[in-house]
Amino acid sequence: MLTCDNYIVVANLDEAFSCLARYGAGARIVAGATDLLTWARQGRAGDVNYEALVDIGSIPQLSGISVAGDRVRIGANTPIAAFLRDPLLLEQAPVLRRCAIWFADDQIREQATVGGNLVNASPAADAVPPLLTMNATVTLWRKEAGHLASRTIALSDFIVGPGKTSLQAGELLGHIEFDATGAWGSSFEKVGHRRSLVISTVCLAILVRLDPSGRRFEDVRIAIGAVGPVPERLHDIERSLVAEIVTPELIHSAAKLAENRVRSRSRQDYRREVLVNFIERGIINALQECGLVVERQADRSEEMLHV
Repeated sequence: MLTCDNYIVVANLDEAFSCLARYGAGARIVAGATDLLTWARQGRAGDVNYEALVDIGSIPQLSGISVAGDRVRIGANTPIAAFLRDPLLLEQAPVLRRCAIWFADDQIREQATVGGNLVNASPAADAVPPLLTMNATVTLWRKEAGHLASRTIALSDFIVGPGKTSLQAGELLGHIEFDATGAWGSSFEKVGHRRSLVISTVCLAILVRLDPSGRRFEDVRIAIGAVGPVPERLHDIERSLVAEIVTPELIHSAAKLAENRVRSRSRQDYRREVLVNFIERGIINALQECGLVVERQADRSEEMLHV
């Protein structure tokens, strides 16, 4: 059961930091709050009481979507539903739309925020692999000597374990920045235990860019989730593909390198099989977006890739 003594809706950052200073560890920040009750239910956190739930969903500084040069900035309070409808994100980061299609349902997408998905630090967080492929950074804000201060770190350094981040006491996640990748081919793959409101058993995002000849990999980015304690980029596999001529054999061999990346406690054999197939299929689908059609070498059953 989850209870709180005070539910406080703050209108600006000053009010939010005042609440954090007043209640300290007795405060819990919420925005969409879609994960709050499930986290606190019996069998996970047990009975939980907070002195204050501090709702930051109305703070203007935590909203907004913009682009500057080759980087896109989104406020932490951006709802996942924006991935499906915001013209700038659809143009500059189409991989996010592919991710959002798999994200819960319409109602939850309208409430759930990008910042919440990152701060909760679930190993199966759907938004993390796409953001990792775009070299995302997070900017954390705090009140210091009466003034607003910030620090920016890579998303890969922000999430440090299941449910654990490098967010310090008194800090808020302000915004996320990432590479504009509208000209890249992209794909997102996900499978879970059930057909609706799926929590990932395996998920991944892939970005591909071809060189001017249209036959060689110029750049490849692969990020995986739900198969280990934290989502991660597969830099070694990326390096094995860059500058190489695209062939089915090369893609299949690269995908096989991911077999040892599964570190989950359950269903390891299943996850390995799915992960390898997802990487192979994901690269091929991303290449197709670049205008290059490649047939899969592996003759694997597609049934295991869908629940």
